[in-house]
Amino acid sequence: MSKGNSVEMSEIEEKLSKEFKWKAATFLVSVTGISAIIGFGTTFAAAKRLDPEFFNKGMMPTVKVPETGAQLALRALGWGTLYAFTGCGVLVYSIWKLSGASNMEEFRMKMGSLFPKVPKNNPPVGRTEFSGLNDLLNYLQHLKGDKD
Repeated sequence: MSKGNSVEMSEIEEKLSKEFKWKAATFLVSVTGISAIIGFGTTFAAAKRLDPEFFNKGMMPTVKVPETGAQLALRALGWGTLYAFTGCGVLVYSIWKLSGASNMEEFRMKMGSLFPKVPKNNPPVGRTEFSGLNDLLNYLQHLKGDKD
C-alpha cells in the first residue's frame, strides 16, 4: 500500500469516527424536529385563522362526534406513522434479503455493482468557489449559454 493510499484511508476513518457520526445524527435529528414543529405550528395557526368558529367546534367532543379533532388527528398520525415505518422496513428488509448480502459492506458492494459509477471530478473541471449567490447564478447562466 502506498503512502498516498494510507493517508486517504486515515482521512476516511477519521470522517467515519463515532464522534462525527453522533454530531451528524444530532444535527439531522434537530433539523428534522425543528422543521416538524414549525410545520405543524404553521398549519395549526392557519387552520385556526381560516375559520375560528369551526376550529373551536373541533376542540370539544360532542354526542354526535365523541372525540375531538385533535384526538382524531393524533390517532390518524399514529396509524400513518405505523404504516410508514412498517412499509419502509419491509421494503428495505426485502431488498436486503433479495440481494443475498450478509453484512453492510457486502450489501454496499452488491448495490454498487448494480448502479452506474459516478465519475470523479478530480481535479475539478469548473469553478468551485463563488463570492456569493449572484456570482454562482451568473456562472450557471453563462455555463448553460455556452452549452446551447
